[in-house]
Amino acid sequence: MYRSWLEVSLRQIAANFRAIRKLAGVGVTVMAVVKADAYRHGAVEVSRVLEEAGARWLAVSNVHEGIVLRESGIASRILVMADFLPSSRPLFLEYELTPAIHSLEGVREYERLAVSAGKVAPFHLKIDTGMGRLGTRASAGEILDVLGATRAARLEGLMSHFASAPNYTTAQTDEQIATFTAVLRDLRNGGVDPALVHLSSTVPLAYGRTEAWGNLVRPGHAIYGYVSPAKGAAAPSLLSVQPALSWKATVLEVKDVPGGAAIGYGGIYSTARETRIAVLGVGYADGYPHRLSNKGRVLVQGRAVAVLGAVSMDLTTVDVSGLTVAPGDSVTLLGVDGSESIDAQQIAKLAGTISYAVLCGISSRVVRLYV
Repeated sequence: MYRSWLEVSLRQIAANFRAIRKLAGVGVTVMAVVKADAYRHGAVEVSRVLEEAGARWLAVSNVHEGIVLRESGIASRILVMADFLPSSRPLFLEYELTPAIHSLEGVREYERLAVSAGKVAPFHLKIDTGMGRLGTRASAGEILDVLGATRAARLEGLMSHFASAPNYTTAQTDEQIATFTAVLRDLRNGGVDPALVHLSSTVPLAYGRTEAWGNLVRPGHAIYGYVSPAKGAAAPSLLSVQPALSWKATVLEVKDVPGGAAIGYGGIYSTARETRIAVLGVGYADGYPHRLSNKGRVLVQGRAVAVLGAVSMDLTTVDVSGLTVAPGDSVTLLGVDGSESIDAQQIAKLAGTISYAVLCGISSRVVRLYV
């Protein structure tokens, strides 16, 4: 029925979550990251199955992602990690969302808002420990001064984010842990003890870097079945998860072309001999990377075949010589077919990008089916 579609295994999403929770162990809460439409797996459907599997915290990027979940009946706590714009702040209270606040002035503003609304408003404070993006670089003393003046805004969590977690050839992660630990120690010595402490996403969890866990971890990539490879002297990954998403496309046309035929825009591929080609109903407007031109692979009848020529906006051409293929047949862009498989990390390597970008780049016009 469809030119291009995703098949998302909700059972695998739940299994991945359970594997993460088992590894984290008793006393460590798992906050599943469902931002960017759950890495394009579908935030509402994924959040529902995560709630059923026991998730009590979810994380999104902005207020509007949180509102979509609330209006779809999601009751779990929701942390909004990268949106504290003045226009969005009243919505935190209206929809019972928890902000990650990145500056002391933001804490003061949230206090004024909570007081005017007559509500107690929990928040998490993000510390910039060396990432150089969002987060306060204020000292513990400055933080204590601001918190001492708050009554309605309540510090619930202290958090940070690693810049180079998979890279064990640099000391940056150790330095970030040390910076965070020092701030947390000084806050506790000053009488402030956040209930939740968190720094880690998938990688420090998967590779057993327990000193970075705190009592809450924020896996995103692992929820969807991926753990980034480590660089340097890292222990083997302790986490076993599997991709939950397959991406398929339909064959629109099959034809034989002679040797010397130019294929696609710019004629960047020319057939060396008579070749059977199949034209697929997927292109870069669907999120299939243009950089896979002349070097991508797709799976047809359990066999890996080459992308020929340029990936265009709506179409991609592949070599199906020696195969019996007809319009309406499906091919696998990402997933398993017989003994062959292609995952987002393999696609990313060919395209010169990262697996996160491959998954999040899948367009909303690609139909999602839940299996």
